Amino acid sequence: MPYLLKTEPEAYSFADLERERETVWDGVTNPVAVRHLGEMKAGEKLVIYHTGDERQAVGTATVVSVDGANPKNPAVKIKAGHALKEPRTLASIKEHKLFADSPLVRQGRLSVVPLTSEQYDWLVK
Repeated sequence: MPYLLKTEPEAYSFADLERERETVWDGVTNPVAVRHLGEMKAGEKLVIYHTGDERQAVGTATVVSVDGANPKNPAVKIKAGHALKEPRTLASIKEHKLFADSPLVRQGRLSVVPLTSEQYDWLVK
């Protein structure tokens, strides 16, 4: 299952991930978001989304590994993919019928959001 990971670009941006190539995704405290992190599997596709003033999907990544030894703080290692040719703004996401029932739209504060394959494909095309 693909996922969308939200980040404040001032704290950690997609450009930071590209430069580092890999990182452990941490700092997630919402129990639902933490559960989504723990459900991830190596090889799953990710979309990186900048919050704050940007509010747009900006790049892709892939799950490298998941260490769920601490279920309250699973360590998910991700590796950078590529920048999106056309970032997808929150406004365009909200307008698309694919996202009508998505937690991305319905639970705006959720920092780890599961996506359908169709949603992922639309975001990264």
